[in-house]
Amino acid sequence: MALDQSFVGRTYPATDPYEVGREKIREFAEAVGDANPVYTDPEAARALGHPDVIAPPTFVFAITFQAAGQVVRDPKLGLDYDRVVHGDQRFEYVRPVRAGDLLTVTSTIDSIKSLAGNDVVTVRGEVHDADGELVVTAHTKLVARAAEEA
Repeated sequence: MALDQSFVGRTYPATDPYEVGREKIREFAEAVGDANPVYTDPEAARALGHPDVIAPPTFVFAITFQAAGQVVRDPKLGLDYDRVVHGDQRFEYVRPVRAGDLLTVTSTIDSIKSLAGNDVVTVRGEVHDADGELVVTAHTKLVARAAEEA
């Protein structure tokens, strides 16, 4: 059954603040194989005008995807997470994520479509710092595969 179009535009409460740590940035950079020193060396980051190390561009996926969980778990929406696959991801940065940032994420359903029996939900996650300034917007597309007919 197709998802309810009336959920388009629904915004969920902001997450609790997530503190970005140097060690988390270093671990992430190592995990994705990116040896850029601005991710691990504060002096290299400062030489490029940053106050501390910055995070690789996809670092915020973990917190934005976790925040999108509010959408996925909304029983009124009725999305069957057992059938969900990650369809697409993109980020629009205002500034890099930095060590020491306290970030919150507010998720909004941007679109709901039905394609070949699959439900496609696009969730916009707006990431703000402790001053309320927008840092990055993440666009996550989730695809709930059509149920197999018996």
